[in-house]
Amino acid sequence: MNCLAASVFPSSHTTLLLNKLSPLLLRRNRRHQSQRLHRRNYQISAMRAVIQRVSSSSVTVDGQIVSEIGHGLLVLIGIHESDTDSDADYICRKVLNMRLFTNETTGKGWDQNVMQRNYGVLLVSQFTLYGFLKGNKPDFHVAMPPDKAKPFYASLVERFQKAYNPDAVKDGVFGAMMQVNLVNDGPVTMQLESPQSSKNETKAST
Repeated sequence: MNCLAASVFPSSHTTLLLNKLSPLLLRRNRRHQSQRLHRRNYQISAMRAVIQRVSSSSVTVDGQIVSEIGHGLLVLIGIHESDTDSDADYICRKVLNMRLFTNETTGKGWDQNVMQRNYGVLLVSQFTLYGFLKGNKPDFHVAMPPDKAKPFYASLVERFQKAYNPDAVKDGVFGAMMQVNLVNDGPVTMQLESPQSSKNETKAST
């Protein structure tokens, strides 16, 4: 009976030990959960775009407006360190064909893309789209390094210009401190990522 009671009901020493360990176990579990979330974030490897339908938008550098559009799309671009031409092709195709505009002839909403309306596209490189918090500090190490990202981003802008109209596609100044002004029309904001399958297909072919 005594053995049974001892096994079912812990001694005061055991209870005290458990009370001391509980906060440690809780902190360890939280730390492991944070690490798992951190690893999952790092596993994301796609080009990111945030698309806003605007009635106007502009980019200012050193007090001077360097690019501006009227009605159209402001597109913030985040480039991952593993992005390839297939990611750029996907983002370009999807952005230009998104039906975010009303057909003025029929009155039907969400019916026409930016090219059908002959509107402008303003591209802005934004590596902070690949920022993850480590504690309270942002970490950007999964973004493509600037020396590689600059020519890659330039090729993306060229893709947009060739697929649409060189005069309708504007961009900011890569690596500069920019002030991006916009009037969101709606508001309408979309998020887009290139598919992970493009990475798998590229790896399989090499």
